[in-house]
Amino acid sequence: MAHFAKLDSNNVVVSIHIIHNSVIGDVEDGQHNNEQIGIDFLISSKGVGWYKQTSYNNNFRKKFAAVGDTYDPTNDVFIRPQPSNSFSLNPETLEWEPPVAYPSDGERYSWVEQSQSWIGD
Repeated sequence: MAHFAKLDSNNVVVSIHIIHNSVIGDVEDGQHNNEQIGIDFLISSKGVGWYKQTSYNNNFRKKFAAVGDTYDPTNDVFIRPQPSNSFSLNPETLEWEPPVAYPSDGERYSWVEQSQSWIGD
């Protein structure tokens, strides 16, 4: 199966659509060879919109798109929503990073924005 993310005008994922491989051709041909076929199919069946193929196995575009993620056309990846206002996007990994490193003691923690700290669960 092929998976496609529908994007709004701000490149935010609003839905995920699944297309059978027989619609877009042999998966072995590669993602970029068949993406436009899938996009054309979705436009004809679902109506006009912006679509980007996403990989359930994370083989391309960094991660499987989820509703609320943003598509970054410059880096051709899907990025998770910013978890807290104080987190910043690492330009190399394209992951959100907290201002204070997550503790490495093996325990579970939750981020508390007001105190800018990790609190044990």
